[in-house]
Amino acid sequence: MEAAAFYSFSILAIISALFILFSKNLIYGAFALFLTFLGVAALYVLAGADFLAVTQIMVYVGGILVLMIFGIMLTQKASKDTTSTTPNRVEVLLSREFWGFLTGTGFFIFLGYIILDSQFKMTGDIISSKSTIRTIGVELMTSHLLPFEIAAILLLVALIGAAYLALNRNPAQ
Repeated sequence: MEAAAFYSFSILAIISALFILFSKNLIYGAFALFLTFLGVAALYVLAGADFLAVTQIMVYVGGILVLMIFGIMLTQKASKDTTSTTPNRVEVLLSREFWGFLTGTGFFIFLGYIILDSQFKMTGDIISSKSTIRTIGVELMTSHLLPFEIAAILLLVALIGAAYLALNRNPAQ
């Protein structure tokens, strides 16, 4: 069952990554990027790297991808067709809605089967010894504290530099 889940998420990540490359529509490319990020996060979960999976979802899906989608949607493209009142409109044919619903339902049933068939019997000390979150936390606060603090200071300097560059230096406007 783990092999089927691994191959399914691998195929999902690869196909959606290829769709990003060959898509001419930015909105479709951004949603394919969403699927790619989720596929990679699922592969992290299957590999036992739960911290990396949560970080993948929180940072890339929750932050970067949402920012990209807002940037795409708020950027208005000069349209050749002057009759359209909504810029960047995405039209979906009725046949695509049916196949999309069918595909989504199939994925839902498949993932539900994987979740229900899994045997989550890790309790107590087994969880704390196998958890990568505890290991990463202990390592960051003991032997890797200096590089962690240097990276934090470097990010703070980059944030201050970005805020300085974003200042409006032309008071006439």
